[in-house]
Amino acid sequence: MKKENGAEDAIKILKSDHKKVKDAFKEYEQLGEKAFSSKKKLADKICAELTIHTQVEEEIFYPLFRQKLPKEKPLVNEAAVEHASAKELISQIQSMSGDDPLFDAKVKVLSEYINHHVREEEKEMFPLMRNADVDLNEVGSLIMERKQQLQSA
Repeated sequence: MKKENGAEDAIKILKSDHKKVKDAFKEYEQLGEKAFSSKKKLADKICAELTIHTQVEEEIFYPLFRQKLPKEKPLVNEAAVEHASAKELISQIQSMSGDDPLFDAKVKVLSEYINHHVREEEKEMFPLMRNADVDLNEVGSLIMERKQQLQSA
């Protein structure tokens, strides 16, 4: 759903981010057991993507969700807790080397966390938000602008 000004709706942007990260996790799984350098590089890329994604959700999407759907606050609270757990794992992965014995395990657990989180957002939160009184194209513009700021920081 693009508007005349080219803005894409917020949910499509967030879903696109989800797909990009899911694809990167699949790519990670394809790397050989001893591909330490490639795994570290890809894991760092995944972590960077997730860091920006979680930040724009927490700064823009979640506050709007709370405001527009106050009865659904438990959903967004759970999502915020999931973000906190993911951020802790991201921090650990970023500080590790690719040949650390626990590196693959931490990336695998992060992948599982993210898959669970994405499923809940896409099946529960996004449909509610789509039916709320929100200009998703306007929110999409805010998200894209913030993502660009974070990527260039």
